[in-house]
Amino acid sequence: MAHSQSLIALDVGEKRIGVARADTSVRIAVAHSTLLVDGTEFQQIQKIMDQERAEILVVGYPRNQSGEATKQTAYVEHFVEQLATLGITVEFQDESVTSVRAEELLKAQRKPYSKGDIDAVAASLILQDYLELHYGRV
Repeated sequence: MAHSQSLIALDVGEKRIGVARADTSVRIAVAHSTLLVDGTEFQQIQKIMDQERAEILVVGYPRNQSGEATKQTAYVEHFVEQLATLGITVEFQDESVTSVRAEELLKAQRKPYSKGDIDAVAASLILQDYLELHYGRV
């Protein structure tokens, strides 16, 4: 059996960053938290990576419905360039409609939720897609 790895995923936005975590041995992504984009986000990401002993950071890659790059794509690419200076291994995962799916899941729970909750659940969907693509379904 291959050794398990801890993974962290980000749904990067200009105001908030959704965070999720998973272990490759279990292959189930769970929402972790939401970070505010306030100038400390890179330190906070590094702290989460260290706390979770994560080896890979999966970042949602935004595109429009035609699969083309957008303004948000450029923002995320620049964000990842800054992460690379910290020595963090980053892999992209398509994030098509994850925020829409996240909000649908939260609505189905019939409990109050915030935009931050949507971001964290979207990160978990990004990470779940990554896990299934690279490690197979549970």
